[in-house]
Amino acid sequence: MVRCGRRLKEEGRVPRIEVEDTGTFDVEEGKRLVLAIEEEAGVDILHRCGSYARCTTCRIEYLEGEPEKMTKAEHDVLEKRNLLGQVRLSCQALCDHDIKVRVLLTVTSTGLDGPGPHPEPHITPDPEWVDKPA
Repeated sequence: MVRCGRRLKEEGRVPRIEVEDTGTFDVEEGKRLVLAIEEEAGVDILHRCGSYARCTTCRIEYLEGEPEKMTKAEHDVLEKRNLLGQVRLSCQALCDHDIKVRVLLTVTSTGLDGPGPHPEPHITPDPEWVDKPA
């Protein structure tokens, strides 16, 4: 898989994420996107399954910079729920290039009692990378 973050690192830059209606933030290369949205951007994004690609509550829409790869776990759960091609899961993405995203489900917007168990720093389950369907 081609990692755009290497180019940024060679240029002395770090990945930047822009979260719609929130702002733009520098993030550590390789950080899990769900954690960057929660920690750097301060958005109360849902991750009710603990970010194991089971519940789809961490869904986002890429407005710019959507990766061409996805984990098999993300592909399978989105396909099962008829969401493939409509949304992506922030728990299954790493910050390795500049992106702009729209967060679709938050604690505030849903009225739930919290986001869910704290995500691990690495993608869970262990990622098997596949091409994003056209």
